[in-house]
Amino acid sequence: MRLDDGALERLVLEAKGGDPWAFGRLFDEYHEPIYRFIANRVNRPSDAEDLTQLVFVKALEALPRYEVRGVPFGGWLFRLARNTIIDHARTRHDHAELDAAADRATDEAGPDEVVLLRQDLDAVARALASLTDEQREAIELRFFAGLSAREAAEAMGKQEGTVRGLQFRAIASLRRSLGLDLDVEPMPNEPAPGLGDR
Repeated sequence: MRLDDGALERLVLEAKGGDPWAFGRLFDEYHEPIYRFIANRVNRPSDAEDLTQLVFVKALEALPRYEVRGVPFGGWLFRLARNTIIDHARTRHDHAELDAAADRATDEAGPDEVVLLRQDLDAVARALASLTDEQREAIELRFFAGLSAREAAEAMGKQEGTVRGLQFRAIASLRRSLGLDLDVEPMPNEPAPGLGDR
């Protein structure tokens, strides 16, 4: 169960004050989404685990300098994760692939299910590859990591409306690429494609 904004703000203030229990609760809240976000961007699960730990070490070191100022803590933390991934990619030149997901298929799956899973994953990988880098990152932050649009905007260093526009266009592109020609209506308060995000 995710913490509400008030409880989260209290924990951040307590962790800033040096309370290890509060930082532990923040770790519990964000560890899994941060790991999923990183695991989607690097090849090896061991790298994802190491980088996730590194993000929290950096967060602990930087927390005394963190100022709320309306910036959601989750967005700040995911920006640290994003920068950690960039640093890692510069040194390792690794890129995420969906192959890892196929390798995690259960042992109970028969050969037919594995073949269908591989075909679906290949189609999704091609569709994701057709997105711009910013669209792909918006999708990863919003859906793989489970961030709100506001948190994703902070992580990407963009306006919330821009992230919503990127997300909308990415979903429309994915639907077209995957042959899911459904009528796509903007979500409430969602800018229409190409409007309000330039």
